[in-house]
Amino acid sequence: MASPPQIFIADTIKAFDRHEWNALFSGELEAYDYLRALEEADLQGFGWAYVAARQDGVLVAAAPAFFTTYDLATTLTSLGKQLVAGLRRLAPTALSLRLGCLGSPCTETALLGFAPTLSKQDHAPLLEAMLTHFDSHARSRGCGLLAVKDVPASMQSLWRTALSPCGYRPVPGMPVASLDIDFSNIDAYMQSLSAGTRKDMRRKLRARDGVRIERRRNIDDCLADVAKLYADTRARAEMQLEELTPAYFQGVLANTPGAACTLYFADDHLLAANLTLEDETTLLDKFFCMNAEHGRARNLYFLSWFANIEYCLARGLKQYQSGQAGYTNKLRLGSRLMATQMYFRHRNPVISAVLQTLAPLFTGPLAPEGAAR
Repeated sequence: MASPPQIFIADTIKAFDRHEWNALFSGELEAYDYLRALEEADLQGFGWAYVAARQDGVLVAAAPAFFTTYDLATTLTSLGKQLVAGLRRLAPTALSLRLGCLGSPCTETALLGFAPTLSKQDHAPLLEAMLTHFDSHARSRGCGLLAVKDVPASMQSLWRTALSPCGYRPVPGMPVASLDIDFSNIDAYMQSLSAGTRKDMRRKLRARDGVRIERRRNIDDCLADVAKLYADTRARAEMQLEELTPAYFQGVLANTPGAACTLYFADDHLLAANLTLEDETTLLDKFFCMNAEHGRARNLYFLSWFANIEYCLARGLKQYQSGQAGYTNKLRLGSRLMATQMYFRHRNPVISAVLQTLAPLFTGPLAPEGAAR
């Protein structure tokens, strides 16, 4: 008879064997190598944790987590920012809470893996036990606010079952945009778009002749330029929890299978960069950053979109996943939106109730064109 799972928390993913971790996350692009690169990228203000369970010495469940000081104004709508402006002047730290969160600031959705040998009926009680263990650990780290970030629709029933007894409440997350590559060529893709969009895209794509495109695994020679493009793009975005470092881009490209960076040059000047991950079926667009003035003038957002579609067609990939934010253009270009859910609770029930009441103010605005997609 198998012994009960033993739940524990590691502060580095290096506490796990790469193959045992990945065995729980079959088909996941943001697996062990990506998480290790993220951990080693030295993101300011973040600490990492990995909640896991072993049964008879075998890893049977795992989920990444993080700790940070979370400024509630980060994800406020414009109306919300106006409402709290006075409070911020009176008490600058009133909206800053120590956060312990299951998920990752740099993955598309919350990652949760179970061993294929584990019975599905055991998933919810094991996840609830993992949550309880994480809550206790987060308390020891001084976290008052607890959360789960970006649960995909396919996993919401499981998370909801495990989270409800623990006092977590749901709020809508930002959807993930995805385009099915179910057409045979670019012309067929164009025909799937509206007449107005087709006309606009053909006009925009004329700028391609003056742009040199390079797809690389190594960007050391222009890392400083990429970092500047990222910093400028981040400064234009309405919301951004984390601030990536040059080490993040280097580490992901050097150590994550299927990672690449597509660079866009005009007159030998780097104007845009696009970090992507891929496997046998999917191209995952992690970050697109560009020079606002010259990039927009050359329609680089749209050039990069079509370059990625052409790459998917050439590689036989079936899905182009372009992430969160910037939904207006993504919907216009044929993407569908996959809903996500976030869950939270505060240790203080009064504060938790107030946050629940204010939850509609934390549904973030759409990121502007040119922001990291």
